[in-house]
Amino acid sequence: MKYKVLIFDADDTLFDFKASEREALEKTLIGYDIDYSEDYHLKIYKDINGKIWKELEEGKITQSELKVERFRRYCGHLNLDLNPVEFAYKYMENLSNSSILFEDSIDLISHLHEKFKLFIITNGLTKVQSGRIKKSQIAHYFKDIIVSEEVGVSKPNPEIFKIALEKNNIAEKDSVLMIGDSLTSDIKGGMNFGIDTCLYNPKKVQVVGEIKPTYEISNLKELLNYL
Repeated sequence: MKYKVLIFDADDTLFDFKASEREALEKTLIGYDIDYSEDYHLKIYKDINGKIWKELEEGKITQSELKVERFRRYCGHLNLDLNPVEFAYKYMENLSNSSILFEDSIDLISHLHEKFKLFIITNGLTKVQSGRIKKSQIAHYFKDIIVSEEVGVSKPNPEIFKIALEKNNIAEKDSVLMIGDSLTSDIKGGMNFGIDTCLYNPKKVQVVGEIKPTYEISNLKELLNYL
């Protein structure tokens, strides 16, 4: 067995982050007595949020700045006279209480933990991920859960992988496989660090460009074929 260590991304790989995101945004806006429309409010938020997380990956903004800046932009776009700091706090509070797993996640992880050392490396905010991931029903299967804000570096920076492995006394990169849904974060990060990667691609989007995963799967159970 080549791999002994499996590193998973969390959101949109094991956890249905989009469902949690919808739930949290709706609760936050309704809390401000705003007549919520998913087609309108969620679409605009996802566009702004996606762009600002891309800025984080590119090193153009810090995680601390991101927390509030995305809602400063969001409230400005919607012409909402709201305090973005307060909005950010309420949103993160709602998001931290929404832990929704994909259907295959529990069975897969409970099976794998008997044969592999399992880790999570997630680009996320400590307050949010501690509630959603570290207190989830699969959290106890993982040797360690690394949250980017806690360690001060985000994927695709290879330093976050180095921190995770050194902290857990893992020296052999050949024994490590990174599994995630993002080419620019998970796969590029794994490549930058020099480990094999597996792209979780449920929509079977064609992979083009220089970022090439070692393996590709369209459902989580397919991972077993490579282990």
